[in-house]
Amino acid sequence: MKDQGKGVQGISAQGTVVQGKGVQGKNVVEIGSVTIHLCEPDQIDVEWIGQEDLVRQLRAAWKTQGGELPMNPRIVGKPGSGKTTLACAVARSLGQALYLFQATSDTRPEDLIITPVIGSRNSIRYMASSIVSAMLCGGTVILDEGNRMSEKSWASLAPLLDRRRYVESVVAGIKIHAHPNFRFCTTMNEDMSTFELPEYIQSRLQPQVFVDFSDRDEELAILRQNLPATENEILEYVADFLQVAHEREQECSIRDGINIAHYAGLLGQEYPELEIPLRVQQSARMVMGQRIGQYFLREL
Repeated sequence: MKDQGKGVQGISAQGTVVQGKGVQGKNVVEIGSVTIHLCEPDQIDVEWIGQEDLVRQLRAAWKTQGGELPMNPRIVGKPGSGKTTLACAVARSLGQALYLFQATSDTRPEDLIITPVIGSRNSIRYMASSIVSAMLCGGTVILDEGNRMSEKSWASLAPLLDRRRYVESVVAGIKIHAHPNFRFCTTMNEDMSTFELPEYIQSRLQPQVFVDFSDRDEELAILRQNLPATENEILEYVADFLQVAHEREQECSIRDGINIAHYAGLLGQEYPELEIPLRVQQSARMVMGQRIGQYFLREL
């Protein structure tokens, strides 16, 4: 491996800018004799509503104190509870460029770092992942649904998540150090379709920030923010339903609630004669399934 060490006034400990554009004016970086093409940051405009403690917990994990390195938190909760929204909103509030990487069971180590692609005249172009792009530009990366990824893929990130703060690309033959401003977190769903993380990875992904479902007022505010054109009566019905579902430990998240309310509003355009409670019930049945639809009618 080529390790270029400290030095150049580029965007990381060792990268030299060779072309303008993109975040901070840099989208192509040269490390030694290897040119790395960076991906653009994600443009996501989100707002976090309620549960201010979670914002403060995540911000604290990313702070540096006395020269110490930032931590690498994992945000845990049920699907649709707002984990990614929380991470995006906090990164934005800190003025960080934001990069997302969607993990799957098929994610390979090279997908996380650098992938070679065929360029013009059959030349090889080395394309940085969103993780490496954030590392070099000093942005924040969110590894979404990280526990869907295998241990082999996580192992390639192990040196990035401790005091070494680098990754190695076998494909490009280089070692890449993270910018001091680089921040990392991963979201993890609580369901049965995920991998159990090995202890040496879990110990690097600290602290754990747990996202639970919000109370009724907060969920109603989230519905109103996401669906400003939907009748308030629909939103009120759905906010009530979500609280009942949470109390009965039904699998129904705020994301599901947004879909139910949105479709109920759209149904009103096609079925103006259908009363709002029946529209909401039909929407719940079509979004969540027959059992949830009947549950909706029975409980409300």
